[in-house]
Amino acid sequence: MLTEKELTYIEEHAQEARQLLLTLARIPAPSHHEEKRAQFCKHWLEAHGAKNVVIDDALNVVYPIGVTEDNPVTVFMAHMDVVFPDTEELPLTVKDGKLFCPGIGDDTANLVALLMAAGYVTEQGLLPEHGGVVFVCNSCEEGLGNLKGSRKICDTYGKRIQAFYTLDLYLDRYVTRSVGSCRYRVKVTAEGGHSYLDFGKENAIARLAEFIGSMYQIQVPREGRTTYNVGTIQGGTSVNTIAQQAEITCEFRSDCRESLEEMETRFYNLIEEYQNKGVSIEAEVIGIRPCEGQVDAAARQKMFDYVEEAIFHACGIKPGTGSSSTDCNIPLSLGIPAVCFGACRGKGFHTREEFVYEDSLIPGYQAALEIVLHYF
Repeated sequence: MLTEKELTYIEEHAQEARQLLLTLARIPAPSHHEEKRAQFCKHWLEAHGAKNVVIDDALNVVYPIGVTEDNPVTVFMAHMDVVFPDTEELPLTVKDGKLFCPGIGDDTANLVALLMAAGYVTEQGLLPEHGGVVFVCNSCEEGLGNLKGSRKICDTYGKRIQAFYTLDLYLDRYVTRSVGSCRYRVKVTAEGGHSYLDFGKENAIARLAEFIGSMYQIQVPREGRTTYNVGTIQGGTSVNTIAQQAEITCEFRSDCRESLEEMETRFYNLIEEYQNKGVSIEAEVIGIRPCEGQVDAAARQKMFDYVEEAIFHACGIKPGTGSSSTDCNIPLSLGIPAVCFGACRGKGFHTREEFVYEDSLIPGYQAALEIVLHYF
């Protein structure tokens, strides 16, 4: 539980945190192009006394404290990227106790909570009690970012990571099980031709539509929760042209590794079935998010307890639990204990109408700081 000194610090810095959120939320940061946010976060940390802050080749902002060449480390991470492709300033409005901006809850408010916690331990000159702590403002969590930032941190520190926390989503629940996914681009090509003169020739759109119909007849495995989706479709040339090409993007998701592997097998069997019927169809992998592996249950439960206690102390509620696809997928797939929790309340994530409640921000900062301070 936070001390009076720590609670006072948060209250005294509430306006600074609010201004940080208003500023950071406007900075565009599509996956793979987080450069502006990365520079901003690095400069902010350095202005608050942080040393040895670097931007790595995955565009992560990495701030190690007490990290040596071989000691164990704990990672605290929040992603900089938003799901939207905007490259100009994101629109932000304040109304009725809500802050509206695309990506403000997923994940900018959580990123601010991470920065404020890092700022506190830096200004107070705190050092980790056991091993080191690495604060990370990471890249490429959204969409086809393919968890590039999280992968890089796990590649860098590997089995030295004793605990991995990511700040994402909302205060009312935390993620206890990772959802893996396999994402594909499926392309069909055909001879095509003129819609009248060549009527009857194979149409790539028609063949792809048949494939989509067959895909939606796949029966999902019973183990865990497994889903599939066709997300985009495009192709053809004009209304009076028999399409020569068409493609879709699609995915399978599951919180069970074996079920995800089974869906992959069924998907490729369906591709082969259409190829055997003479359809020119091919599938390209465009993203893989792994399910979790074997993780030390006791170590993970300790982290769950920290999260539950901190949120209860800050908000007076016991958060629910659930499954989701987050930056924790990578460490969990490697057997590293990890948990994802949120530091704000809001609605509409992954929509341009997304907002966070202003009155949830201070409790969120309190919860984040309490969890961080377990390691100092």
